[in-house]
Parts: sequence; C-alpha cells; structure tokens
Amino acid sequence: MKKLNYILLFTIIFLTLNSCQKPWQQLFNGESLDGWDTWVGSVEDGGESIGLNKDPLNLFSVVELDGEKVLRISGEVNASIATKEEFENYHLIMEFKWGDEVFSKRNSGLLYHSYGDFGVGLGVWMSSHELQLLTGNIGDSYRMGRSYCEIPMIKNSEDKYVYSKDGEITPSIPDTETRIVAKNNDYEKPIGDWNTVEIYCYGTTSVHVVNGEVNMVNYKSGKYIGEGKFEPLTKGKIQLQSEGGELFIKSIRVKPIKEIPSGILQ
Repeated sequence: MKKLNYILLFTIIFLTLNSCQKPWQQLFNGESLDGWDTWVGSVEDGGESIGLNKDPLNLFSVVELDGEKVLRISGEVNASIATKEEFENYHLIMEFKWGDEVFSKRNSGLLYHSYGDFGVGLGVWMSSHELQLLTGNIGDSYRMGRSYCEIPMIKNSEDKYVYSKDGEITPSIPDTETRIVAKNNDYEKPIGDWNTVEIYCYGTTSVHVVNGEVNMVNYKSGKYIGEGKFEPLTKGKIQLQSEGGELFIKSIRVKPIKEIPSGILQ
C-alpha cells in the first residue's frame, strides 16, 4: 500500500510538472498578420521610407499555397515585418521556402533580439542579430544595425571569416570585416523545397540550426555602443526581411527554454 502511494505521488508530480511546461506559441496564426508590425523602406533610391504599418505594394500577405495558408513576403522592396512582442530565452522554429519571383536575388533574413527604431539597420531594419536566409548562405551570422557578439572563427583561403567551434573567439562588430561570419557548412535544401531553421537563445548565447544541423554559435550578445564597447542584449523582437526574393513562411513558433540543450553546443 505504501509503495502504491509513492507511485501515485510520483505520477501526480510528473503530470503537474508536464502540465506547467509552456506549449509552442505560434507567431503566425495562419489567417492574418495580427501580432506583427510592418515597416516599408523607400520605393526609390534616396526616397523617403513609406513607414510603419503602411504596405501599398502588399509586400506581406497571407495566401494559400499547397492547400494551406502561408505568409508570403514578396521581396520587391526592402521592408520588415516584426513581432509586437519581445522574446527572451527561447527556442524558435521556422519553416520556409523560396517562391518563383526574384527581384534582385533570393535574399532575406530572420532577425532576432531586435531592438530600437526601424531604419537603424541599412535604413530599414531594427538593430538585431541576423540568421541569414540568402540562398547559399543560410545560417550566416550578420550584425544588423548596432548589434555585437563574439564568435569562434577562422579566416579561410578566400579571406572570409567562417564559424569554427575550435576557432579563435573574435568580436563581430558592425561596419567591420567581421560583421558577417559565414556558417561552417551548407545544409540548405534545393529551391522549391521547405527548409527548417531554428534558433536557440539563452542568456547572451544563440545557436543557428539549419535543417537539423548546427552551423553557427554566437556568444556575448550585445548592443554595440562603439569603440569596442557593448551592453548585454538578451531579448528583443523577431523580424523577417523583404529583400529581393519571394519567400513563403509555413510556420514560425517559439517556446521558452531554461537552457540550451547540451547536444546543441557540443
């Protein structure tokens, strides 16, 4: 009887703990752009930005694709769609694929820890870290606006900085040659197939995962002040870029985490 009571108590504790775990939060509800803001840059070189929540070119829309509702980003003009909510200590998963329309190149980005005003980054985006979505470069780490981090990297034969877990940990700073650090391997699927990208963020560390494979780790996330100085940056909004190519987002979701899983950082 005593053993049965212990089993019952253990079962209750187990069920309680599991019920307390927060489920995935869907950032795209499959029906509308509720929960998001848009910022559209200039339509003409040197012109004024169209601005906040004005989208005359319908750059961001919900369409039906392969029998389900998806978020379409046209790519025609540089623009941002950003969550109204900020996120900290989370695991994010996004499924996307490229469309047929290309205005310059199949380029976009998943920007996270976004803070401050639109337009600080290249006249359009908020300061943030970028998981590059440019085809051929998915998983690269880019310092958008006034962001900072440190990455173990090496310089390859093409004088390109590349992530290497055994490389020298080096500051990645805006407006310098280390502002872009290339992923260590290419795990992108062919054009027209769905890709899955993931970000693990905990404290000042973030990890990029492409189709199940880690290809970038960033440390000491910060807001860049200048002259090599920075303040810790551990949270922010999520942005998606319109930047040259048609992109479809099937799902994007986040859930809180209490640590980055040990297997991810090995």
